[in-house]
Amino acid sequence: MIQKLSLQDQKHPLDPLSKEEISQVAKVVKKHFSGEEFIFNTISLQEPIKKQFYAWKDEGAEIPERKAFFVIIKNKRDIYDGIVSLVSDKVLTTKKIENSYPILSPSDLSSTESIVKKDPAVIEQCLKCGVPEDELDNVCCDAWAVGYDERWGTERRLQQALMYWKSDEDDSHYSHPLDFCPIVDIDEGKVIYIDIPNRRRKVSKHKHSSFHPKHIRDKFGSKSNPSGYRDSKPINITQPEGVSFSFDGNYIEWSNFKFHIGFNYREGIVLSDIAYNDHGKVRPMFHRMSLAEMIVPYGNPDHPHQRKHALDIGEYGAGNCTNPLTLGCDCKGVIHYMDAHFVDKHGEPLTVKNAVCIHEEDDGLLFKHSDFRDDFQTTVVTRGKRLIISQIFTAANYEYCLYWIFRQDGTIKLEIRLTGILNTFVCADDEDIGPWGTVVYPNVNAHNHQHLFSLRVHPRIDGDNNSAGVSDAKSASYPTGSKENKYGNAFYCDKQVFKTVSDSLTNFESSTARTWDLFNPSSINPHSKKPASYKLVSTFCSPVLAQEGSLVRKRAPWAKYSTEVVPYKDDEHGYGRIYPSGVHVCQQSGEKTFGIQEWMGDGSDKIENTDIVLFHSFGITHFPAPEDFPVMPTEIFDLMFRPRHFFTENPCLDVKPSHARTVTEVKNNKLDSASLDLDKASTLAFSGETTKSSCCSK
Repeated sequence: MIQKLSLQDQKHPLDPLSKEEISQVAKVVKKHFSGEEFIFNTISLQEPIKKQFYAWKDEGAEIPERKAFFVIIKNKRDIYDGIVSLVSDKVLTTKKIENSYPILSPSDLSSTESIVKKDPAVIEQCLKCGVPEDELDNVCCDAWAVGYDERWGTERRLQQALMYWKSDEDDSHYSHPLDFCPIVDIDEGKVIYIDIPNRRRKVSKHKHSSFHPKHIRDKFGSKSNPSGYRDSKPINITQPEGVSFSFDGNYIEWSNFKFHIGFNYREGIVLSDIAYNDHGKVRPMFHRMSLAEMIVPYGNPDHPHQRKHALDIGEYGAGNCTNPLTLGCDCKGVIHYMDAHFVDKHGEPLTVKNAVCIHEEDDGLLFKHSDFRDDFQTTVVTRGKRLIISQIFTAANYEYCLYWIFRQDGTIKLEIRLTGILNTFVCADDEDIGPWGTVVYPNVNAHNHQHLFSLRVHPRIDGDNNSAGVSDAKSASYPTGSKENKYGNAFYCDKQVFKTVSDSLTNFESSTARTWDLFNPSSINPHSKKPASYKLVSTFCSPVLAQEGSLVRKRAPWAKYSTEVVPYKDDEHGYGRIYPSGVHVCQQSGEKTFGIQEWMGDGSDKIENTDIVLFHSFGITHFPAPEDFPVMPTEIFDLMFRPRHFFTENPCLDVKPSHARTVTEVKNNKLDSASLDLDKASTLAFSGETTKSSCCSK
């Protein structure tokens, strides 16, 4: 249904729901289910179908009807999702969910600890572990999704509680893990079982290892250095003329890029309608980019650690768990923030202030060249900026810092920084923990694990019909001494276009420096005669280490490959092939065909020169070490989409150089009039004198 409405009548079709709209949807759902007992799990924007969106945006068609997606839990057991029209104030569809449960809300997570701490059987186990009876108040737990446990399947909506103890409220409880694991029925609000290991381990009596300033004073403080912190001079970033980006609603324009910034409870940041103004010609690049799923499988086979394989985006939500960033992102310079809005169980809107941070940073050299013929005085030096859209979300012990980075050469990067705290389990003084973990502190065992992400990319490079393929660097097949390769030095780029879904099921190969291509076969570069492309360069492609037939592989089938490409389709419920582990992930067994398995089918679907979606699996394998405790230094990995044959020359030639001199100007001892003003801010590190230039001018 398309409404004859203008932007003045409703918000932009891609904008996240406002607080007022969340309240509006809640009222509609309450009216529809009047007289029935239920709580809200989710209310979020239901994005318009792609064709409808561009028919409105590019062709002047009627604006797509603004809709919302909702999930409710009725009578503590029955799960329903559905779609609401914000135009007609009606519930358009509802569907009962079977064989899985919806995302765990923040209130689900926070209630588990209070349930556990009151349970008599849990208290008994705490005492058996050696927790002092007068310090039971300092017992705490991290609430985790249960994954899938065959003892209950989907009969109950469950969480598992990973147990700890701390000596006071400021201590880090990860120094004192306990050895048992309660199972909590969320809807009944009670502990239904406790998993107890065959070998019992007493709680550690070692002092807690923590990381707040008062603990640093205790560890490293001295008379000459009371704080304990190393001497470090601050670095400040100034932008005296403000920022180089501008906003129109949720659209941002920066250095020829223009795109929409969205945010939802599940994926967090969503970038849509990404385009580039190529000297007056606006060229579409990507319809939508987001992190659609992730899994953190742990490698200890002992029960119940096999349940630790968190699908953090599908089970908790990168949006639901996002941090307010006013004082929490430590960005420098001039910053713009965006809020995020969610719903509580009663249907009231919740706001996370400053959920998204947008700022610019220095990006170092964009390009440079000097001429040796005059002692390198003939030169061009151009320094760049980069635009960063970021969020940080906390999934129990780990922090995930996500940075979408736009560079002035047309590159789009995604950088992820992992920090936070290792998930820990207790080990005895004399215990051989085997190869499945590392003792990172006395009586603290940190298990091996992986952090694997599924990046969803919906390309629209110079239009809707795109293709994908793989590029491998290969030596020539002709032997040394042959007519074709006399000196044996020949090599080339072997490009293979994916014709079908089966072709696209590839893995990273370091020996061939493998990259992947998204391209428009109808948009040909006039110089190279090759199609306009964006190349995916990604080397952090750890394969999932859980074996075939494992629960991990069943629940995250996308992690088996580095790439899967499927045709884009909008299904009848409007999901649009977004979530590769399925729409509702909690307690999904993986036994039935869902998500990426369903979309791949038998692998015969054509994916050449059509509307396609690429899923890319990437991440790291983490073998813990003492340097990761009590809090991890950030571990960084990234990927990038780089333009290839998209432009006809270096796309950042129009970025003003920091310093430029031609041969003629060097001969006449004259600076180019196009050069920037001489640097007044940079100083020599030890003389205090102001330099004449930020480069090496004479």
